[in-house]
Amino acid sequence: MHFNFHTMATENIIYGLRPVMEAIESDKTIDKVLLQRGLQGELFKELFYQVRQHKIPFQYVPAEKLNKFTRGNHQGVVAFISAIEYQSVFDIVPKIYEEGRVPFLLILDKITDVRNIGAIARSAECAGVDAIILPLKGGAQLNEDAVKSSAGALHKVPICRHSNLVEVIDFLKDSGIEVIAVTEKASHFHYQKDLTGPVCLIMGNEYEGIAWDYQRICNDAINIPMVGTIKSLNVSVATGIVLFETVKQRL
Repeated sequence: MHFNFHTMATENIIYGLRPVMEAIESDKTIDKVLLQRGLQGELFKELFYQVRQHKIPFQYVPAEKLNKFTRGNHQGVVAFISAIEYQSVFDIVPKIYEEGRVPFLLILDKITDVRNIGAIARSAECAGVDAIILPLKGGAQLNEDAVKSSAGALHKVPICRHSNLVEVIDFLKDSGIEVIAVTEKASHFHYQKDLTGPVCLIMGNEYEGIAWDYQRICNDAINIPMVGTIKSLNVSVATGIVLFETVKQRL
């Protein structure tokens, strides 16, 4: 997971054993906890138990790395508070149906560039996407830079973060939502696909595409036609193309 520490606002950082434990207990959304290697003691064990129980991503680092983030007494623990309040897709999907709307969802599989995430969220908000679903680990941190590049869309579109995307995809399919991978390996083009029903589009990592675990359980796959020599689009541009094909069909 990539962090842009130089631009991160200091209020997004909490340090010290008790302050971090209090943040977890008060249900603050924590992106990641950095723990000093070799840390011992009862209080640390208690904190570590809380981190595991709440499924908060964590990483062991040398003390020097922690010293870069704060001059205060961090006691071997630094936590990064999320700029985003996350929601659950398991709550959102029933609400969409209850409101009589046709679900339109987007899964981003480990998109690592903060600006790409921001640009995608902006396009998704303009296209009327109901929720963006992210994996708990492996994607860009949704910090203030991401919010800024999304033009505030990350505060408007519900963002869901889940540890098991296979479970999420199975839930979506069971809920009558067609899950569609956007990949150059697909045999038919995005405009040939009927996108007017309940759909969830999956966009892959900038370098590796969509994980095979997800591709193999999707209902379908679509491709964007290209005639140039580079044959690959920036992921936020590709997402925009497919989102607005969906909008066009639904209008």
